[in-house]
Amino acid sequence: MKRELPLCPVETTLLLIGEKWKVLILRDLNSGTKRFGELKKSISAISQKVLTQQLRAMEEDGLIERKVYAEVPPRVEYSLTEAGKSLKPILDSMWAWGKQYKETMKG
Repeated sequence: MKRELPLCPVETTLLLIGEKWKVLILRDLNSGTKRFGELKKSISAISQKVLTQQLRAMEEDGLIERKVYAEVPPRVEYSLTEAGKSLKPILDSMWAWGKQYKETMKG
């Protein structure tokens, strides 16, 4: 069952990616498919439990897809869906704004 989304589009976007970990997961998956361990290593401050929770939520929301390979040990890879890829301009804008802000605040 799909959840009811807020009327405001900004609120909808924040609902889907407003948590800091989700944005960092999206950042990492923008460069391509990653395994759980690669994401964990890149986002070192996140716990395994929280990373798992965030990945599951993003999969439910249709932002990422999870592919399990029938190997021993099992291999699981995560990648962006088309909806997840469509967030790239937002992440690029956040990157540019953050860079400009840091440069402005140096002085």
